[in-house]
Amino acid sequence: MCRSEFRPRRRSERGEPAKIAPGVVTGKDYQALVSACKAGGYALPAVNATSTHTVNAVMEAAAENNSDIIVQFSNSGAQFFAGKGLSDGAKAKVLGAVAAAQHIHYLAGHYGICVVLHTDHANKKLIPWVEGMLDEGEKYYEQHGRPLYSSHMLDLSAEPIDENLSECARLLTRMAKMDMSIEIELGVTGGEEDGVGGEFDDSADNSHLYTQPEDVLRAYEMLTPIGHFSVAASFGNVHGVYKPGNVKLRPEILKNSQDLVEEKHGTGKNPLHLVFHGGSGSEKQKIAQAIEFGVMKMNIDTDTQFAFAKPVGQFVEENAKAFKFQIDPDDGTPFKRFYDPRKWLREAERGMVDRLTEACADLGSAGRSIAG
Repeated sequence: MCRSEFRPRRRSERGEPAKIAPGVVTGKDYQALVSACKAGGYALPAVNATSTHTVNAVMEAAAENNSDIIVQFSNSGAQFFAGKGLSDGAKAKVLGAVAAAQHIHYLAGHYGICVVLHTDHANKKLIPWVEGMLDEGEKYYEQHGRPLYSSHMLDLSAEPIDENLSECARLLTRMAKMDMSIEIELGVTGGEEDGVGGEFDDSADNSHLYTQPEDVLRAYEMLTPIGHFSVAASFGNVHGVYKPGNVKLRPEILKNSQDLVEEKHGTGKNPLHLVFHGGSGSEKQKIAQAIEFGVMKMNIDTDTQFAFAKPVGQFVEENAKAFKFQIDPDDGTPFKRFYDPRKWLREAERGMVDRLTEACADLGSAGRSIAG
């Protein structure tokens, strides 16, 4: 696709969102999708993938629910995609991210929905990973006139705010030249995800889990002149699933940030593109409130991992002999049709599809795809 194809689509006379060609969306198409989510009062599930099986399950769920979707990779998820047998782990993280993106670019359009390609949490020590992906992305852009990824995340929430924003601005400057977006984090999302963050302590003072609106305003003022960005603003959200009562979500934090930017810059309602990290196990009412206050994306990883694994465990339990013997020792029956990976991995994929069907309903994205 050449750069001239990145242009705003006309809206229908009824004011419906402009239709976008199915497949991976980047540049203005990605921005149009974000705008459609916010205008329509819904958000997209963002699913961490680790393999072709999980990627395909995510796209299958999107197609079944007529929902657009976000597929994203953490650094270790990208490394796993490349293969744990590669000895150079740092290189594998880049290679896996590139290979996964190419797989999705090739297939996404055939599923008939819009797919946002994104990478997840990259803290200070993972900046070289982001820069390595950008090196490859620039090569891809030169060949295809569009970026390899829709966006990358830089999570410097553990660093001083000045360092956080200056590094985000530096990398966004590079990304913007390829019509890419950046996701930043302000405030610390509790828990740990693929080595980024720390274990959630429900007995600690967790006041740092709430983003300060003044910091969001600073980010808006610094990054808006450079390019498109979204903000993972923390409002008590935590990675993982914990017993009820431990995680206290305060979506009003999001509203306060939106209101401050609107007041200072005379924007329309909800000018910020907000992201809900740690969505697994969240109360449905809190999810709805977060969307009302401008969340257009919710990360769901822990729940989808469990949904992928649970059917495999059930299948193995129900067919235990087949995972111990190739042939039944009692009657000689071959067990190939049970231990064939396509059998039990398909069960895993369907489990993930079912959980994402629930997520699409919770976020209001079901039946709202703007692919056409």
